[in-house]
Amino acid sequence: MAWTAVVGASEPRIMLRSGVELDFLDPASSDFTIEDIAHGLSMLCRYAGQCRDFYSVAEHCLNVSEAVPEHAFAALMHDAAEAFVGDVTRPLKQMLPEFKTIERTVEDAIFIRYGVPRPMPRAVKQADLRVLAAEQAQLMPVGTDRWARSAGIRPARIRVACLPPREAKAAFLTRFEALGGRSVGRLTEVA
Repeated sequence: MAWTAVVGASEPRIMLRSGVELDFLDPASSDFTIEDIAHGLSMLCRYAGQCRDFYSVAEHCLNVSEAVPEHAFAALMHDAAEAFVGDVTRPLKQMLPEFKTIERTVEDAIFIRYGVPRPMPRAVKQADLRVLAAEQAQLMPVGTDRWARSAGIRPARIRVACLPPREAKAAFLTRFEALGGRSVGRLTEVA
C-alpha cells in the first residue's frame, strides 16, 4: 500500500503540494499557503464527482464570491478548508460529527491566517445556497434543484464554466489578490 500525500501511517498529517506538512491536530502550526489552498480546491470535484462534467470547488468559490460582492473575500474563502479535508457531501458530513470538528479546526486556522470573518456573514451563506441551486440546475439531473424552488431560493445568475484545474487555480489566486488577500506564513502569537 502506498502512502501518497500521507506523512506517516499513524500520524494525522498530510503533505501539501508545496512540500509543507499539515498537522490536523494543530493546523495553525503548519506553513500552508494560499497556493496550497488554491491548488487543493482546483483539484476537488463538487458533488462527489457525480456531476455532468468536472466542476471544482475553486470555481464554486469564485462563483459564490461573484454572487455576493459586499462580502466577496469571505465568499471566496468560505470552503477553503476543503483544500485539506476534501469536499465531503452534506448528508455524509452530517453523519460524521468528528469530521465536522476537524474541518472546523482547519477552517479556523485558515480564517485566522487570512483574516476571514467569523462567523461567516449570513449573506455568504445565502449566496452559497443560490449558487448551489444554479449549479444543480446546470450540472445535475433534471429536478435535483427542486429543493431550492420549494424553499423559495432563487438560483444565482452564474454560468458554470467547468474550468480545468489549472485555470480554476489561476482564477482563484487572481481573485484572491484582486480582493486584497495577501499570502502569509504561519502566525505566531505575541504575548
